[in-house]
Amino acid sequence: MSAEVLSLTMFVVVCGVLLLGFPVAFSLAGTALAFALIGIGFDIFDLRLLGGLSSRYFGVMTNGVLVAVPLFVFMGVMLERARIAEQLLETMGLLFGRMRGGLGLSVVFVGMLLAASTGIVGATVVTMGLLSLPTMLKAGYDPKLATGTICASGTLGQIIPPSIVLVLLGDILQGAYAEAQRAVGNWAPEPISVIDLFAGAFIPGMVLVGLYMAWIMIKAVIDPSSCPALVAEGEKVENLGGRVLTALLPPALLILAVLGSILGGIATPTEAAAVGSIGALFLAARSLRDNVRDDVDGVLEGFPRKRVLLAPFWLGRRLDPGTNFPVYLAGLCLLGQVALTSIFDLRMQRSVIPTADVIAFLAATIMCFGVLWGLFVALWRAYASGVLVEVMRTTMQISCMVFVILLGASVFSLVFRGFGGDEFIAEILGGLPGGVFTAMLAVMAVMFVLGFFLDFIEIIFVVVPIVGPILLQMDINPIWFGVMIAINLQTSFLTPPFGFALFYLRGVAPPSVTTMHIYRGILPFVLIQVVALALLAAFPGLATWLPSVLFK
Repeated sequence: MSAEVLSLTMFVVVCGVLLLGFPVAFSLAGTALAFALIGIGFDIFDLRLLGGLSSRYFGVMTNGVLVAVPLFVFMGVMLERARIAEQLLETMGLLFGRMRGGLGLSVVFVGMLLAASTGIVGATVVTMGLLSLPTMLKAGYDPKLATGTICASGTLGQIIPPSIVLVLLGDILQGAYAEAQRAVGNWAPEPISVIDLFAGAFIPGMVLVGLYMAWIMIKAVIDPSSCPALVAEGEKVENLGGRVLTALLPPALLILAVLGSILGGIATPTEAAAVGSIGALFLAARSLRDNVRDDVDGVLEGFPRKRVLLAPFWLGRRLDPGTNFPVYLAGLCLLGQVALTSIFDLRMQRSVIPTADVIAFLAATIMCFGVLWGLFVALWRAYASGVLVEVMRTTMQISCMVFVILLGASVFSLVFRGFGGDEFIAEILGGLPGGVFTAMLAVMAVMFVLGFFLDFIEIIFVVVPIVGPILLQMDINPIWFGVMIAINLQTSFLTPPFGFALFYLRGVAPPSVTTMHIYRGILPFVLIQVVALALLAAFPGLATWLPSVLFK
């Protein structure tokens, strides 16, 4: 048995094992080790290659970019549990309620905001399904249009930054691009970072949002009964402007602080994720003010003698005036610190420091006290309302899943390359008629089909390290390549009959909404995804223009 055949057999077997429902990380590592032993038996695998695992694991442990993953997960889960999405949907539904299709437009808009602040596809689809589907059906929306809109809007977290998909994909592409450049003799390539991928995905993400909204408006014209107005003509909504301002402005400022600091080069994705986590905690405290339970007082009684770890919560309870003033003050201080960092150089390890920088440094230091006040109050409210423990547990589960899969994928990738599978794949792709176009089309088709059965994390960690260096040697722009992968995976998440997003929604949809309603409703949005992929393939500048302008 040849090494190439064994490498392809290993890939097929691991896909089959994953389809049987075995844990992903252990399936990847276990299958790879089993085939390594088979290879040793046929004398076609060198066991010493596995000695490189320690350096790979250490590289994962010391990778600062991956620290952004648990921070972004915390940010998204906190916003979800604190009912931020519910408030946004209610308010935007009232804002667009007087026009046909207005509620559908609200769902797309809120899905865009949640995507830009959470990046967790499953959580967004489930949240949108629980909150907006009953409202849309009650308003008389066609179940097909309602379910299609929710599924499509919920998957925007795959492409709109800051997305966990883009964080992981950017880290993998960085290594793949460096390997590809070394293979063609370029030992000092231009680095590709997660920030470049964020900037490249921004315009295609907005194009998708525009296409979704355009379809809903077309549907409102050609089939008005499928998406009636939510608010009857002449019906007045009290204080609509104030409700829109209070519901929309805080999340918008959070997105501006996180995404703006990344694209503006002010902060790395990890630093921006930390700011986003603190900001999400402030937004949660603002919403949870009236949900603080009285029975937690006994837990803190006699503090601090009992439990030193509860110090922030005890201090937060003492500092909480019962109003949202500390939260608003802390949020403004946080935004002020981001603004000062972007305008002034706050480093004090310099021999000559301009007066303006000293004043800005002192102002930022004073703002730290405002942030700390709001942080203590926010921690107390999140803990006392029972949200914090749940958010921390979910964050730990998701983060552990991501990193354990990454470690298992390292074993799989090492064994696959030990069999020479990467060279075999390169020969196959290089021998296809049509050159780069056909090779890219074949890889996109394989990823699309795998997206029916495997999660995006598995595809990114298993497939991209194998095909990435090969395609990037063909003079393909890595940013464009990464955005194409993200949109392609998003499309496969939506495509019947196996799309993950469809099953997420099916799990929370009422019995009156059938599976065929969901399948038929998503088809126009799948066609929109295909159009978006075609536009990006025809006009790569949609993905490459913004990074070239921001990071010359």
